[in-house]
Amino acid sequence: MTPAKLALPLLGLALLAGCKQTGDIAVDGGVGITSVRSACPRVAVPMGTGDVTLFDPADSREAQAIDVEATLTNVAASCADGQGAQVLTTVNFAVLANRRDAGPARDVTLPYFVTLVRGGSSVVAKSVGHVTIHFDAGQTRASATGTGSAQVARSAATLPEDVRRRLTRKRKAGNEDAAMDPLSDPSIRDAVRSATFEALVGFQLTDDQLKYNVTR
Repeated sequence: MTPAKLALPLLGLALLAGCKQTGDIAVDGGVGITSVRSACPRVAVPMGTGDVTLFDPADSREAQAIDVEATLTNVAASCADGQGAQVLTTVNFAVLANRRDAGPARDVTLPYFVTLVRGGSSVVAKSVGHVTIHFDAGQTRASATGTGSAQVARSAATLPEDVRRRLTRKRKAGNEDAAMDPLSDPSIRDAVRSATFEALVGFQLTDDQLKYNVTR
């Protein structure tokens, strides 16, 4: 799946993890929900990329032709948000798999990606790794673990000081702007969006595999 094709899955992100650090600020999204900002990217699995199905024969899409099914799960992130110029997030996950035939021992290698996205749509970095699942002889179930990382420049993930002041300024009842949400200002909203990063992990699917996932 190319970076451009991440745009559609991004609309259905299932957020899984985040990091809260000293000095974070709370941003009211204007709907009664307060979210905590951090230089650490949020971690998610884009819609349609958390499962992969292999067929035998490969060009069939019949249920009886399903050879191996795998699910990416138990996603967890750790963020090293010290005082350096870069913020490193490590993403760990598990892959649970089933195969159709309980035959001899078999290894199945599946590609996965870790992508860093800025502002909800702009892909700024991507890496592809591989996880190998080992099926023991006579077994139809197996599991494996994988890991990846994403690195964010602290300067890019930090809100400008004037924007921070606007968001954190105390407002007193009765003041003219007391009821005004700072995020109603497009410039503030755009600054928050630009400083927001997500680390996305999922299976590196072919076009046909992605189409199968979103249409089945």
